[in-house]
Amino acid sequence: MPELPEVETMRRGIAPILGLRIDSVVFPRGRCRPISVQPSTAAVIKGMRGGEFSAVHRFGKRVALELAAATAAERMYLVIEPRMTGLLLVAPPPTQEHVRLEIAFSDSISPQLIFWDRRGLGTLRLLDAAGLDAACGPGRLGPDGLVIGPDDLRARLGRSRRAIKVALLDQQAVAGIGNIYAAEILFRVGIDPRTPCDRLRAESWEAIATTTRDLLATAVEMEGSTIGDETYRTADNRPGRFQLLHQVYGREGSHCRACGGSIVRIVQAQRATFYCPACQPRQPGRRRKERSSGGAPGRKTVG
Repeated sequence: MPELPEVETMRRGIAPILGLRIDSVVFPRGRCRPISVQPSTAAVIKGMRGGEFSAVHRFGKRVALELAAATAAERMYLVIEPRMTGLLLVAPPPTQEHVRLEIAFSDSISPQLIFWDRRGLGTLRLLDAAGLDAACGPGRLGPDGLVIGPDDLRARLGRSRRAIKVALLDQQAVAGIGNIYAAEILFRVGIDPRTPCDRLRAESWEAIATTTRDLLATAVEMEGSTIGDETYRTADNRPGRFQLLHQVYGREGSHCRACGGSIVRIVQAQRATFYCPACQPRQPGRRRKERSSGGAPGRKTVG
């Protein structure tokens, strides 16, 4: 589930461990499904022990912890992709059995860095600069959702016949958007999620790009969305707050806060999509009067 706002919140939350000497690296053994570790747990332990993290980066939905080195050519990066249920923590984990990685530091009063993953779908890779570029560079990921512009977004998706909701999940087109935020973005711009990309006008791409940047920035400020079973937590074990502003996601059958209609759930590319048929009319080019709502301030409708 962690998308750009949640992963960015993790990145910011683990910053206190920067500059601390790594004393131990442990992959706890247990009965749970193991996570994917490359090149191997032994290689990761050897490559990290005694070093220190000098910076922490985010690439889309991935965190990259940079290990200090004398030269750029010697730098290594611990790249963690949380996927469905992964968390990076500097606080006690929700359960001990799902702890996948523990990094302790020589400063005894400093917190451990923990990677916790209930389902075991997350990945962990120790990469050099070339490996980082191959895994997280422009050949792998599109522009970040916090900075994507309308011209770039349209150039990447404008000729596609895919439904716009499905296309926004393409990490090579725009990095960081997942199921939750794609639904929320499209509600706020008044576009039906089934609309083919190649039927959208220039003003629609402008609205989508602007709303994407603004919505994701707000979600980061509110430390992400904690939904469902409340698996997602911040690095210091607190829930996010952006779920309080969700207009459609997870609200099937509820009243739309903008028009009073009913929120609908459909399935697109094997993923649930939530939208309001009245506020997000299917016909591209059709305009509707903007409706005021305390739940969706400033929302535009663009066909």
